[in-house]
Amino acid sequence: MPFGYEPPKDDRKGSLIYYDTFEHTTERELDLSADIAKERSFSKLVLYPLHEETVRRMTKESVSAYYKREDKLFEWKRERGEESIVVERLEGKRKKYTPIDSALRHLTQNYPAPHFLFVSSETANLFASFSSFEEWIVKVRLILIMEPSKLHPRLEQYRHRWESIIHA
Repeated sequence: MPFGYEPPKDDRKGSLIYYDTFEHTTERELDLSADIAKERSFSKLVLYPLHEETVRRMTKESVSAYYKREDKLFEWKRERGEESIVVERLEGKRKKYTPIDSALRHLTQNYPAPHFLFVSSETANLFASFSSFEEWIVKVRLILIMEPSKLHPRLEQYRHRWESIIHA
């Protein structure tokens, strides 16, 4: 190695965290998240599927088994063939309800900053309704798939901390 050699700087920074049930997520939406991660030079795209208990406690809706949704994500990841995509398995290991605070704490500690949360408009409104939202919105930015037709007041208050990909 010659004197004064400096390794090339990595232009890729941060993590795009796709926080979702992945029950009704299409390949097109997964591709959209991967394209955004590549376009904005994120070093990681983290797919975070929610456990059935978490979904039940947050939304009262029922979803298919965690392992089925996780298998779908691993299959899509194999087809994409990109090493920067990670399927986070925290909820699969815990096998119980994981509050969004615990999930975000785990994700922000284990993946490079800055952190962007890629969520549906329903999840964004739900997240904004939690008491810890104001603590987290200054640490993470939100990217919404579509702007909600009805905004939670806290989302309106922190409009500068989020953006939507598809405008209604």
